[in-house]
Amino acid sequence: MELLLAITLGILVSTSVYLMLDRNVLRFLFGLVLLSNAVNLLIFAGGRLTAGAPPLIAPGEYAPTGVVANALPQALVLTAIVIGFGLLAFTLALVYRTFMTLGTVNSDEMRIAEPMDDKDPGTGKPGPGRADPQHPATGQEAGL
Repeated sequence: MELLLAITLGILVSTSVYLMLDRNVLRFLFGLVLLSNAVNLLIFAGGRLTAGAPPLIAPGEYAPTGVVANALPQALVLTAIVIGFGLLAFTLALVYRTFMTLGTVNSDEMRIAEPMDDKDPGTGKPGPGRADPQHPATGQEAGL
């Protein structure tokens, strides 16, 4: 069972890294969610999978009796799932707003926030890379 989990974790992490290396921001987001799920599975598997009973304490006892499942990894994974869902909802709204503003989700085409370069010798206009002190960026280029 642990070998199957190790193989599954390897596949999830490699797939998430592949998705996160793409220039598409939406694919990066899906890779981030997949990586968070892989980490959740790692935490769950690190708590030793047992076929025990739920960690409930019988009335009149101070501790669970018999073989019980470890409750700490379950609580950590449940908390991570809730936080991950909140992060996903926020970033999806951010990506949607970015797409509606810029018209693209490709990170190479989202150059509006980058400063300008020195003047291009061919055209005399500032190129990408350095700020132009005479024309500071205001965000109006993107319709903000």
